[in-house]
Amino acid sequence: MKTTPDGRPVPPMCAAERPMLDAWLDFHRATLALKCSGLRDDQARRASAPPSTMTPLGLVQHLAEVERHWFQGVFAGLDVPPVFGADNPDGFGLRPGRGLEEALAVWRAEVARSRELADGASLDDLGRLSAEEAGRVGGAGVSLRWIMVHLIEEYARHNGHADLLREGIDGAVGA
Repeated sequence: MKTTPDGRPVPPMCAAERPMLDAWLDFHRATLALKCSGLRDDQARRASAPPSTMTPLGLVQHLAEVERHWFQGVFAGLDVPPVFGADNPDGFGLRPGRGLEEALAVWRAEVARSRELADGASLDDLGRLSAEEAGRVGGAGVSLRWIMVHLIEEYARHNGHADLLREGIDGAVGA
């Protein structure tokens, strides 16, 4: 597999649907890690795009929650608590003492568990939304295909946020 100059895997230009989705999700996961690379903890806690309070550390925590919710909770039907506690279900809240490396390690573990749960599953396999979520979208069944496309979209959107945050923190641009 080819990589970008910064080491991220380049998604194939032509591939079957599942390898394409896997590759794009991995590309965006790698982009998040790259956007956080080299940040000190104080920098990772900095909200550098006012009036937003979003931080790189909060983004990493949020995406760990997203991975857990969609792959473990929805797809696998596991009863799992939020990664960073019931008082921080979206993950954006920062806790004194939790640094970027700790949050990245937790996020990487959630990504590994997501891969494990999706490995060998069909894109047509269904997960189940909670009654509250189903009420908002009009149905409870959600395919692995939809989950993967949603995560690609979620990462792409938040990686755009990470671009702006990182540029405001230390001027780093690109990727």
